[in-house]
Amino acid sequence: MTVTIFLVSLCGAMCIGMPVAFALLVCGVSLMVHLGQFNTHILAQNLISGADNFPLMAIPFFMLAGEIMNKGGISQQIVNVANALVGHIEGGLGYVAIIAALILAAISGSAAADTAALAAVVIPMMRKANYNVGRSAGLIAGAGCIAPILPPAMPLVLFGVVAQLSITKLFFTGIFPGLIMALSLVITWKIVARKDFANSPRQSFDLMALLSALRKAVWALTLPIIIIGGMKSGIFTPTEAAVVAAVVALLVSVFIYRGMKFGDLPRLLLQAAKTSSSIMLIVAASMVSAWLITIADIPSQVTSLMEPFIDNKLMLMVVLMLLAYAVGTALDLAPTVLILTPVIMPLVKQAGIDPYYFGIMFMMNNAIGLITPPVGTVLNVVSSVARVNLDTVIKGMFPFLVAETLVMFLLVLFPQLVLIPARWFY
Repeated sequence: MTVTIFLVSLCGAMCIGMPVAFALLVCGVSLMVHLGQFNTHILAQNLISGADNFPLMAIPFFMLAGEIMNKGGISQQIVNVANALVGHIEGGLGYVAIIAALILAAISGSAAADTAALAAVVIPMMRKANYNVGRSAGLIAGAGCIAPILPPAMPLVLFGVVAQLSITKLFFTGIFPGLIMALSLVITWKIVARKDFANSPRQSFDLMALLSALRKAVWALTLPIIIIGGMKSGIFTPTEAAVVAAVVALLVSVFIYRGMKFGDLPRLLLQAAKTSSSIMLIVAASMVSAWLITIADIPSQVTSLMEPFIDNKLMLMVVLMLLAYAVGTALDLAPTVLILTPVIMPLVKQAGIDPYYFGIMFMMNNAIGLITPPVGTVLNVVSSVARVNLDTVIKGMFPFLVAETLVMFLLVLFPQLVLIPARWFY
């Protein structure tokens, strides 16, 4: 009965168009009333404590770093280096997009921000080179899914806070899976975009142009080293890394690339604050539901439903991945993480599945959800920024969606592909 009330109240509120944060509050109030524990003071206390968490401070700073990068020309410098490095290869602009996506993901950790920057810079280059625009937009959408997995991924901060896991360890566990996702995009692009290669003009490799691009982009390329190296060496925490990323990005953008002025900062702060506040409100509301989920003992009820799979880790992982995949088609990444994590994690721990391995797989699943219709946040970002019809983007994205889904289930079948490399990095 409790599970039914949880699902009906949550889904019903969202079906009538209520924002996710308020739907979570409605769900929490419904559970309170059902349990006979409705108390506005407890509701307010959990709402406030949900957002009162030091690691969550990383979110607004990484959002700000992303805004500054796009405005200050850092993203353009990264694309220039990738173009000078692999632009001469057959279909080189596709590889440029993938390499640039990897570097951007290692700085901002925001799928939407990275995708917007890539689409704004790379799509015009691809149009000029006679690439199929739909396929190019689909590739960039697929590349945007790497950001929630590679450090410093903001969604991993959310998951780490809710699951009470080390965010730094989650970051380093995500490195190898993120690189495998990028490799799957390289292979898929090589296969599906051959027709584009025959019609696109080829540029020759220019060593001097590459050295020049590297010299100009040295500060942009140093940012990931500062962020990841600082966390690895213990110089600063993930939250402090976010502050460092924002400050360094600001100084580089203003004084070195001169793509922005200090006068642009208030507008960028406002944009980052708007995005961050919507995420933080969802986080706060989810903590109300998470507390009541625990009080109502919903995890044990879910565990009893999944009991046939408890003794088989592989089957349990497949079932959980299929569940998350289905939910991800209807919900955005943050709500999916915040709603499912409190319910699933007790089951994962009882089954003896490594929580960090599950966290990365769960996040990879949710990242793929960013390019699955009908919600597909990243699809909408690419469509609007690149001015490409959404149906065209979806059609071009499909091969890359298949490739990333296959990678996800490959890692489900062979968990050591995640766990062994994680020991190298952490």
